[in-house]
Amino acid sequence: MPGIFTISMDLELYWGVRDSRSFAEYEANLCGERNAIRGILDLFDAHDIHATWATLGFLFFKDIAELRKHLPGVLPDYSRQQLSSYRYMDEHTWGDDDIYHFAPDTIELIRSFDGQEIGTHTFSHYYCLEEGQTIESFREDLQAAVEIANAQGIPTTSLVFPRNQGNPDYLPVLNELSIACYRGNESASFYKPRNKQEQGSLVRALRLLDAYINLSGYNTYSLEECARGRPFNVPASRFLRPYSRSLASLESLRLHRIKRAMRDAAANHRLFHLWWHPHNFGADVKHNLAFLQRILAYYDQLNQRYGMQSRNMGEVAVMLERMHAG
Repeated sequence: MPGIFTISMDLELYWGVRDSRSFAEYEANLCGERNAIRGILDLFDAHDIHATWATLGFLFFKDIAELRKHLPGVLPDYSRQQLSSYRYMDEHTWGDDDIYHFAPDTIELIRSFDGQEIGTHTFSHYYCLEEGQTIESFREDLQAAVEIANAQGIPTTSLVFPRNQGNPDYLPVLNELSIACYRGNESASFYKPRNKQEQGSLVRALRLLDAYINLSGYNTYSLEECARGRPFNVPASRFLRPYSRSLASLESLRLHRIKRAMRDAAANHRLFHLWWHPHNFGADVKHNLAFLQRILAYYDQLNQRYGMQSRNMGEVAVMLERMHAG
């Protein structure tokens, strides 16, 4: 079996950062996000890349009025209420900023490209490790996400936990809702799932350093280990950090780090899983797309030399199901 190149992206607009960054702080990223998405899709089309867009359920609606008609029966009761998208919904002054909160047109654009899977990023950007929320409210949230996707004719096969807060106690809910796979975290200790208060400066520093220097290994995976049990874990290998002007001199190291891991997966018939948020590309669309182009050009080389294949998370899950059944 050839090596697998998997890409997933967390499509969330402002909902994904609204509890940590003001709109003014992140405006450039948000304003450029749709241009970035179009550029990403064009690159994927040119290189025959299949990818998963883990899409927040809120984004399916055209406006706040439509969203309010579809809220879950049980809402998360976070101890830190500022984490709640529902509290933000009630406190936000709604006006001309729907483009940063809703994206049914973008979802349809993504669906129009071959090989692109619409996965889920939960309904409300649900945090599975924060105090106060429960498995019951998680179930209701995920059910709402599945239902709105189904209403658009989109089956929900793949899940990405917001902030990578994967909670092992909640995995049976994925099976209940026929979600076949999720994106797990890298194995190094500084990547383990944490809530917001546990994201200390040392953890963030180690993750940043790991983007340029090999601290955690290649983080590639055998399909056999991914196929051990349902729902299937299709773990992350590398977060594609956005271009940073202050770190521009290190771009060659960042690319080399990714390419070495991709080659390890291709040569040894393993899986490499790259991920990011489309809004990460928004502030410097040109630089970020150029960097992605270099990654995809290298994938082309690995495809020609080793037969490496591009598969979205849902397609990987189909492969894993065959292995699990066999």
